[in-house]
Amino acid sequence: MTVRLVTDSTAYLPDELVAGHAVEVVPLHVVVGGTDHVEGHGVGPEDVAGALRDYTIVTTSRPTPQAFLETYTRLADEGADAVVSVHLSSLMSGTVEAARQAASEAPVPVHVIDSGTLGMAMGFAVLEGARVAELDGELDEVVEQVERRLASSLVLFYVHTLEHLRRGGRIGAASALLGSALSIKPILTVRDGRIVPVEKVRTSSRAIARIEALVAQHVTDGGLAVDVAVHHLEAAERAETVAGHLRALPGVREVVVVQLGAVVGAHVGPGTVAIAVSPRLGEPLPAARP
Repeated sequence: MTVRLVTDSTAYLPDELVAGHAVEVVPLHVVVGGTDHVEGHGVGPEDVAGALRDYTIVTTSRPTPQAFLETYTRLADEGADAVVSVHLSSLMSGTVEAARQAASEAPVPVHVIDSGTLGMAMGFAVLEGARVAELDGELDEVVEQVERRLASSLVLFYVHTLEHLRRGGRIGAASALLGSALSIKPILTVRDGRIVPVEKVRTSSRAIARIEALVAQHVTDGGLAVDVAVHHLEAAERAETVAGHLRALPGVREVVVVQLGAVVGAHVGPGTVAIAVSPRLGEPLPAARP
């Protein structure tokens, strides 16, 4: 059986990983100053960051059902017997709904998964599904592995200001922090598909250090080796420093630094650093040395 994997551009999968595993990426759209752009074409993270600093209106929108249907149909024409389509949390975007509408008309079975998350927390799960599919896994096997990896993933992030999340309506339970003093720096996570606060600290450096500590604790508690992505928007130096610290943790296998794209960047703003942690199923942590 040939199963193909589809995701959307908010997975922020590096190009070489997309090509290496034959993953299809359907882009979301970002509208800057009234001009619509396809994410990854014509407008980049730097453009969005500049627009946000200039108070230019930036909004985002889902792909159309037709865009998904065209992708599913093309994959069927290429020989796919089934498709697993994994997307951004339905509580943050209508992307999942568009995929489901298209799935109902697709020429092959399409299993749509609401990841409940974003970024490489979703991307690593998609790659896991692609690896199972490459080994001639059946549809239910691919779906199971994707869902298991999603269930054990973690996203923690620091934003320089909550204002961009507030403007985009994505702030959720973190809205309780809006009245905090400007010196308070929030640590946020995605839980049950929504952005929620974890802790408040006094400075950005303390926020990043605390996130690193929470990641280390998550790895230890989970008992599995992990892959990690450090996302950022115009915070490359800080992201590389964080990546260096995380590479030194026991059990951390792959660490990639990936800039957030225009769509998520429009909601979190410049200076954001996010860490996505994805445990490797069936690979326990190495035993501690006595």
